[in-house]
Amino acid sequence: MATLDKYQTSLIEHGMSVGALKFGSFVLKSGRTSPYFFNAGLLADGPVLDTLCSAYAATIAASLKTSPGLPQFDVLFGPAYKGIPFAAGTALLLHRDHGIDVGFAFDRKEAKDHGEGGMMIGAPVKGKRVLVLDDVATAGTAIRGAIETVKREGGEVVGAVLLLDRQEVGREGKSMIEEVESTLGGKGTVPTILKMRHLMAWLEQHGRKEELESMQEYWDQYGAKGSD
Repeated sequence: MATLDKYQTSLIEHGMSVGALKFGSFVLKSGRTSPYFFNAGLLADGPVLDTLCSAYAATIAASLKTSPGLPQFDVLFGPAYKGIPFAAGTALLLHRDHGIDVGFAFDRKEAKDHGEGGMMIGAPVKGKRVLVLDDVATAGTAIRGAIETVKREGGEVVGAVLLLDRQEVGREGKSMIEEVESTLGGKGTVPTILKMRHLMAWLEQHGRKEELESMQEYWDQYGAKGSD
């Protein structure tokens, strides 16, 4: 079973306390019936945002030091709307806690034709190396959209960091992480803060046997077995 770092345990428990992480029975967009559901849009108060962005920052800092890991980058990109506070908070905590200084940017859903105009707000991405932050890559749609947005603005996406890797086989018969890496052109790795196996480890530690059994059954059916 996976081991948990302190920031992972804190994020799981904070997520549960605000209803962002739930265990039960949930029908996903993919049509699969999942024993858990994560709604990052509910990570919406000061303490949990601190926990989340600290986890993003710690994951990024650790991956920059490993090989293969994340390449150097200039700008964090948080896709609208959920990614906006994630990118801002992570840029702040990378500076404060890890001495890593980068810009952050996000997009609009619709282009603005006055003021600063355009689709992007924040640090310019043209000619810059960009790292995308995403929450849960289930179908990979958001990641693909973010990459296209950055490319249109003249930036180069050099990697992505996910909040949760469901560790499931995706639509192409590969794990979702493998599909995201393929979308990125095979550049480095795609680090994640949490994996499904981390949630299972937490359930085991807290003696929640029924929920753990449901998670194990789901893993046996849909899990990407090489992604432990």
